[in-house]
Amino acid sequence: MKKLVSFLFAVMILFVSCNQTKSPEKQPAESTQSAPFKAVVLTERGGQHGGFTDAGLAWLKEQEKVLNFEFTEINNTAPVNDEFLSQYQVVIQLDYPPYAWTEEAEKAFIKYIDQGLGGWVGFHHASLLGEFDGYPIWQWFSDFMGGIRFKNYIAPLADGTMYVEDKTHPVTKGVSESFVIPGDEWYTFDKSPRPSVHVLANVDESSYQPASDIQMGDHPAVWINQTKKARNVYFLIGHSGKLYDNENFTTMFANAIRWTAR
Repeated sequence: MKKLVSFLFAVMILFVSCNQTKSPEKQPAESTQSAPFKAVVLTERGGQHGGFTDAGLAWLKEQEKVLNFEFTEINNTAPVNDEFLSQYQVVIQLDYPPYAWTEEAEKAFIKYIDQGLGGWVGFHHASLLGEFDGYPIWQWFSDFMGGIRFKNYIAPLADGTMYVEDKTHPVTKGVSESFVIPGDEWYTFDKSPRPSVHVLANVDESSYQPASDIQMGDHPAVWINQTKKARNVYFLIGHSGKLYDNENFTTMFANAIRWTAR
């Protein structure tokens, strides 16, 4: 009997103790979404590249939530200095030549790239290297692009087949081994940049439709300069708004933004 009483007493004490213990409050789940990174997009509105630029800005706007970034567009280099560039993790030179930059902007950009203060994605117009509109060639930018100088271009525009050379690079992830780029303005240079850069993709000049005699032989079309601390990607293409209907192109563009912005 004494054992039964002791057992019942122990059960009662345990019951009271359990009821007095408060259940831990649920903690709100931590958000896994990081703050969006920032990009500055350099454009030259209108002109023959206007279709590419307008379509590009619309595509970038659609990608802000997908890639978790925010972008600011500028149409000249007047605001560019060290303080301005420090706000951005990547510069997208969507449609702007390598001349007519202010001296302060040139110095700030060189520092940004050479010291790896951010990333860079450039298109087509960025390799218009030479003496244009009364401006001398920007030698640092020429070296950045592989030591090249603009020579010629296919004025009527042409479709061209591109071939991926480095299938392991983050920029070419998910991209077909070969694909057709429609109606672009293929630049040629005084030499191939290959000895000074790492080529990710090339264009097969024999695939041009319509065919063209304006050729340079070895013709890199997407490359990176690994001698710079900043992650950087240059795309030779970038003349037509039709590019944004090409999934291989938009995949490379999105990959380039992610990779250069780290």
